[in-house]
Amino acid sequence: MIEKITVVKSDYLLSAVGKKQYPEESLPEIVFIGRSNVGKSSLINSLTRRKNLARVSQVPGKTQTINFYKVDLKISAEEIIYKNFFLVDLPGYGYAKTSKSNRKFWAKFIEEYLAKRREIKFVCQLLDLRLPAQESDKKIFDWLIEKNLPVLLVTTKADKLSKSEQIKNLSALQKSFGVEENSILKYSSKTNEGRSELLDVIAESLLE
Repeated sequence: MIEKITVVKSDYLLSAVGKKQYPEESLPEIVFIGRSNVGKSSLINSLTRRKNLARVSQVPGKTQTINFYKVDLKISAEEIIYKNFFLVDLPGYGYAKTSKSNRKFWAKFIEEYLAKRREIKFVCQLLDLRLPAQESDKKIFDWLIEKNLPVLLVTTKADKLSKSEQIKNLSALQKSFGVEENSILKYSSKTNEGRSELLDVIAESLLE
């Protein structure tokens, strides 16, 4: 049984737009994907407790490469276990202030990474809890399932809603994606709600 998980260290490693630029070191990879401006960078900074590890921007589409971060975990179970993994931040899909040709280029290297990268343990697909399910979100979710990639749906910006609004919107998202009740992880980068739960999921996947 896992008792406590500590992020010992987290560092930006490299950015890539093709397999020749991927890290040479082979480690499990936990992938974060979501619509532009969903709050991926803020969540990564909250999860690692590094304020500026991932660059936060108010401009949708700021992340334009596959960014690899190396994270070291200390897992307190029956014994102390240390595990390393790559946290992988993908460019946002949906609206972005860039050209159509750029978006096609992003789609190509993102699809190549997700379809062929064997080190992927699971994908965290981020959803804005304030919004109903978007068509682009459902398309990405269905594509990931089709490719047999394990997916954890994680909602962001929970702190911007009342408790009753959170319950209502979570229920609507569960129905839209056809997932079981209580299977979507609720997260707030501002309050760190959901942080320990997400770290638990990551640690359990690394211990498999």
